[in-house]
Amino acid sequence: MKLSIDLGGTNIRIAQVEDGKCLNKVSVVCLAQQDASTVLSQLFRLIGEMMNETVDGIGIGVPSIVDSEKGIVYNVANISSWKEIHLKEVLENEFKVAVAINNDSNCFALGESLYGEGQPYANMVGVTIGTGIGAGVVIDHRLYCGQYVGAGEVGSFPYLDSDFEHYCSSFFFKRHDTTGVSAAEKAKQGDRAALDIWKEFGMHLGNLMKVILFAYAPQAIVLGGGIVSAFPFFKDAMEDAMQSFPYKVISDNVRVIASSRKDSSLLGASALLG
Repeated sequence: MKLSIDLGGTNIRIAQVEDGKCLNKVSVVCLAQQDASTVLSQLFRLIGEMMNETVDGIGIGVPSIVDSEKGIVYNVANISSWKEIHLKEVLENEFKVAVAINNDSNCFALGESLYGEGQPYANMVGVTIGTGIGAGVVIDHRLYCGQYVGAGEVGSFPYLDSDFEHYCSSFFFKRHDTTGVSAAEKAKQGDRAALDIWKEFGMHLGNLMKVILFAYAPQAIVLGGGIVSAFPFFKDAMEDAMQSFPYKVISDNVRVIASSRKDSSLLGASALLG
């Protein structure tokens, strides 16, 4: 059995994972605004409550760049005190089991490739849409990470007056003085202004899909994250924007799929251990 952790600036999720299934899941608010040792202590406590004699490894997804060999995490998003944390060394010394660490979006992509919508595809990209934009790249059924697991950061590509993250994540809704949750609720009620917001969002996301096609030409792009629950409201606009991709043989044969799984990142983190 593995312990799997999805460490975010908002929440920490942890589960026992066995045979591709998450057991005994727990989610708590991360003490992200506290000092580094306080966040580590919180993580220790959560792991300690899940540990038993059958656990032989811990896999962790972190929103940051990572030296995956040494297990050092750098500049963790939304946890400002975590500038350089030797997380693998600290946890292995404390719990005496193997620890593997990677970027959280890479864990999502790996989880989808092994257990989710990406299973039929040798080459796929997993995109997480939430507070920001993240992506993981799977090539020939294997996660491609690049240096410091930094491959796939498509949200940082320049776009309009900023970058794609500011038009294809929760940042976009701030431009309209709303939130994704509020816009989705109003769209469900048929509110025209909310539907137009989602249409614009879909157009921007479609432009990001084209960038992914240019960069990786995958067979599938799997979308995850909280905003994907509103997929029906932006799907058509996204697909319309993708129509201008110049190589039709690629765009006509890619599948853009909204993930139906809630645990892909946790399953992917557990798979880091092999």
